[in-house]
Amino acid sequence: MQVRGFTLIEMLVVLAMLGVLAAAARPLLEVSAQRAREQELRQALRSLREGIDAYKHAAEAGAILQSPEDSGYPPSLAALVDGVVDARSANGRKIFFLRRLPRDPFADPNLPAAETWGLRAYDSPPGEPRAGRDVFDVFSRSERQALDGSRIKDW
Repeated sequence: MQVRGFTLIEMLVVLAMLGVLAAAARPLLEVSAQRAREQELRQALRSLREGIDAYKHAAEAGAILQSPEDSGYPPSLAALVDGVVDARSANGRKIFFLRRLPRDPFADPNLPAAETWGLRAYDSPPGEPRAGRDVFDVFSRSERQALDGSRIKDW
C-alpha cells in the first residue's frame, strides 16, 4: 500500500516560498498605502483651498459683512462649515462653503479635524507660515517625505 501526501520537507519548502513572496509584497503594500494617503491629502487641501477662495470671493462681492481692517479671508476653518450670514439676504440666510471639514490623513486620528491642519494667516510670510486673525492658507503639519521626494508640509 502506497501512502499519498506531502513530506515535511515539501511543506517547509512551500512555506518558505510563501514567506519570501509575502516579504516581497510588504513594501508594495506600504507604498500603495502611502500613495492613497497622499491622494487623500491632495483632495482635502484642494477642498479647503476652494472653500477659502469662495469665502474671499463672497467677501469681495459684499455678501459677507466685514470691517475695513479685515482681509476678507475666513476667521477660522469652522466658519467655512458653520456658514456666515449673507449680507444681501433679507431673512438672514447663511452661506456655506464646505459640507464638512476634511482632516489631514497624516495627522493623529484622535485630534478634531480643525486641529490637524497648519494655518497661515494673510499677513504671514510664505516661508514662515503662522496662524493669525484669518485663514489665508492651510498645510499639513506632517514632517514626512512624499513619494515624489518633496516634503508633505510644503504642499
